[in-house]
Amino acid sequence: MRPLIPALLVAAAVAATPAAAREKLAPEAELAKMLEGRVAGEPRNCISLSSARSSTIVEGTAIVYRVGSTLWVNRPKSGAETLDEDDILVTKLTGSQLCSIDTVQLRDRTSQIYAGFVSLGEFVPYRRAKAE
Repeated sequence: MRPLIPALLVAAAVAATPAAAREKLAPEAELAKMLEGRVAGEPRNCISLSSARSSTIVEGTAIVYRVGSTLWVNRPKSGAETLDEDDILVTKLTGSQLCSIDTVQLRDRTSQIYAGFVSLGEFVPYRRAKAE
């Protein structure tokens, strides 16, 4: 019975290793992987935030909003270097849309302390490429 315990500990360590040792992609590579199989459309100044199902921060690079099956990529005009995947986006709207003139506050997920802000840029839609 005793030899079984070390074997179980080793098995548990091996099972936990892949998640912990997952290779971290460079931000641009992470964004490219997220947009794989999609085609960019015409940039827009605003999107309907009420239709957005989720948002993803690509560290130091962009914010990706999912609206239906479309991914809207926003590369902030300023402050992009402060984007951290562990931050929470705090968005205060003046209407029903999120626009390129808006700013988004960043808050640390753990402490809720102010971590900076970004000035949004244009929103570029990425839709799945149609099969030929």
